[in-house]
Amino acid sequence: MEEIMELDKANMPREKLLKFGASALSDVELLALFLRTGCNNMNVLAFAHNLLDQFGSLSRLLSADYSQFKEVKGIGAAKYTQLNAIAELARRYYYSRGVEELTLKGPESVREFIQSQLTNAEREIFMVIFLDNQHRVIKHCPMFSGTLNHVEVHPREIVREAMKSNAAALILAHNHPSGRAEPSKADRVITERIIKVCLFMEIQVLDHLVIGRGEYVSFAERGWI
Repeated sequence: MEEIMELDKANMPREKLLKFGASALSDVELLALFLRTGCNNMNVLAFAHNLLDQFGSLSRLLSADYSQFKEVKGIGAAKYTQLNAIAELARRYYYSRGVEELTLKGPESVREFIQSQLTNAEREIFMVIFLDNQHRVIKHCPMFSGTLNHVEVHPREIVREAMKSNAAALILAHNHPSGRAEPSKADRVITERIIKVCLFMEIQVLDHLVIGRGEYVSFAERGWI
C-alpha cells in the first residue's frame, strides 16, 4: 500500500513539475496546479479535465467571461478570478519580455508574442512591429482598432509612424475574433496596399500574421510576401 501511495505521489502535478519541469505537464495537470482543489466529489485532476472538456480548450477557458462560469458547477467567484488572473499574468509576462528579446530567438517567438497580445481581443486590432535595417525591433504598437469583424487600416499612417521611428522594415499583425485565422480578400488587398506604399519609401514588409484562436496564418509562409 505504501508503495502505491508513493507512486501516486510521484505522478502528481507538483512532484512531476519538480522532477521533469513545467513543460512535461499536460494542460490538465497545469490547470490542476492552479485550481489546487477539486469539487463535486471529483479530485482536482478530474475537475480540471472536466473544465477543459466543457469549454473545449485552455484558451476558451481562460478567456471566458463570468457569465459563462456561472453555469459551471464548482466554479465560484474565487476560482473565476484566479483563472482570469492567470490569463492576464501570462499576457503581461509576454509583454514584459518585449518583442526585442523574442525577435532574437526567431519568427516563432515573435508569433507567440503577437498571439499573446491579440488572441483574446474582442474586436479586431491591427498591430505593427517596427524594425531597423538589421531587423532589430524598435517598437511595437496597436495602430488601429475596429469591430468584431472589421478594422479600418490606413497605410499612410503606418508609413508615417515608420518614418518617425526611422524603421526600415515592418511586421504586420491583426486578429480575427471569430477564431478562424484564414485571411479574407480584404486582408490580402490591404496588405498589398501597405506593401506598395512602403516600397515607395524603401520600407520592407517582412510578414503579415493573422491570429485566430489556437491558429494563425503567415503571409510570408504562404508565399504572399
